[in-house]
Amino acid sequence: MPGTIETYFDKLERTRVWRSIFRSGKGTSTLHNALAIQQNVFLHLFPTKVRKRMLGLGATWYLGTLTLGTFIVLVVTGILLMLYYHPSVPRAYSDVKDLQFAVSSGLFLRNLHRWSAHAMVFLAFAHMFRVFYRGAYRAPREFNWVVGVFLLLVTLLLSYTGYLLPWDQLAYWAITVGTNISSAVPLIGDKIRFLLLGGHLVNANALLRFYVLHCVILPLTAVVFLAVHFWRIRKDGGLYVRESEPGAASHEQQSSNEEQKTR
Repeated sequence: MPGTIETYFDKLERTRVWRSIFRSGKGTSTLHNALAIQQNVFLHLFPTKVRKRMLGLGATWYLGTLTLGTFIVLVVTGILLMLYYHPSVPRAYSDVKDLQFAVSSGLFLRNLHRWSAHAMVFLAFAHMFRVFYRGAYRAPREFNWVVGVFLLLVTLLLSYTGYLLPWDQLAYWAITVGTNISSAVPLIGDKIRFLLLGGHLVNANALLRFYVLHCVILPLTAVVFLAVHFWRIRKDGGLYVRESEPGAASHEQQSSNEEQKTR
């Protein structure tokens, strides 16, 4: 039986349909393995070779992966919540109440989305603290640290924009206070507030804009930055600079020389 299955797959891999999808073909050489990764729409973001220690698990890897896991939970639960929600003033509050009391498992779905959002913010901060403590922001990983900072800002904006969608008193006044704080920014504060609210008051325009930001613009931005973030982790050889890495000593020597010059 195993031989029959193997023969079946061998025939399948030689078909024209299979070859049109997987153009590199099957092989055991390093060239075939590299082509299989480079020509794959998902795997081409990663290098063809990685260090063996990168496949091990660590505390920071847990925090980053857990943050990604909560984001995936938020995407799935958010899509399901969108099926029962209308971003309009007459319907928003009643839809949330229907989710709590009328829709089957609606309360569980909403609470799962809410607590996953809280967990994502906590895990993102914990991940940043851990990476900063281990010095992973240093050369040659400065760019990925900046990408991580942008991801943290996107996470906070996702949490903030989703706060208005229930359209209750708590959400209304929280957004009112937050946008008033943004208006205190010198020169452009009033323009930022007007851009967020679509006017001068928290009304239907603000609800629609926060809905679009929360459900479309910010999630797509997060996906793009996440792809770049994980790509650079692989390309940079992991999260941290090790003494055994090529160029690690030169980076440390360069930083020490710069410190001596400043002194």
